[in-house]
Amino acid sequence: MLAAVGSALFAGITSILAKCGIRHTDSDVATAVRTIVVLAFAWLMAALVGSVGQLGQISAHSMLFLALSGLATGASWICYFKALSMGDVNKVVPIDKCSAVLTVLLAIVLFGETDALWVKLAGSAGILVGTFLMIERREQDHEVQGRAWMWYAVGSAVFAALTSILAKVGIEGVESNLATAVRTCFVLVMAWAVVAMRGKLAEARHIDGRELAFICLSGIATGASWLCYYYAIQSGVVSVVVPIDKLSILVAMAFSAVVFHERYTRRSLTGLALIVASTLAMAVFR
Repeated sequence: MLAAVGSALFAGITSILAKCGIRHTDSDVATAVRTIVVLAFAWLMAALVGSVGQLGQISAHSMLFLALSGLATGASWICYFKALSMGDVNKVVPIDKCSAVLTVLLAIVLFGETDALWVKLAGSAGILVGTFLMIERREQDHEVQGRAWMWYAVGSAVFAALTSILAKVGIEGVESNLATAVRTCFVLVMAWAVVAMRGKLAEARHIDGRELAFICLSGIATGASWLCYYYAIQSGVVSVVVPIDKLSILVAMAFSAVVFHERYTRRSLTGLALIVASTLAMAVFR
């Protein structure tokens, strides 16, 4: 539970730092650069806990699912940071957090996590309704790029849900820090492959220094969030850990109001309250 809370805190900070780093920097390039930081952080932690020596003991089955989880994460990040570069934090983050609903449903079906089933289903419904309330735009809020950001945010949520499920399978019998480091290698490969395929490699050499600092800080925050998160899902129940992790929305929303001066209506605050209440219900009545 404590690890899941730590994951939520760092994940919320990640969103704000990343938004600061992609105001002028291409989102694909920023994703690739920050993955380098996450990779270094992950392997450092694996070395500190002494699990690097266990690398050769990872089974082919675990390695396959860690690789698939890493690729899903890469896809989620690419969608997420593209959405952040196009839309407001207070609209993108709620949609991304809907991955909790899909993850819970998949955990029920695949892992048989049916304890307090009705609470989980009711909580999932509450999160979906709350998200709808938060993303409904006022007529005067016309983003420059229309609703394109929404589809990227939805893609981020879908791939994030797949990440959790695949990682749950892949980290069985693998130390969580080492598992995080291994899967990040696959995220890195995918992120830079996307940059190369889209002809953006040259842009990586001309990132504004201030934005580069924010990108790197977001990478460190992501690394810390991952270490907490994968320890939590390894030792806990996925359908409980994931909703707690999604409480990072509170951190992201608070900072978006202070840093970016994003406004909230009574409707959006009602949606946020419903998401938080539903999430807490799923975590407490398990």
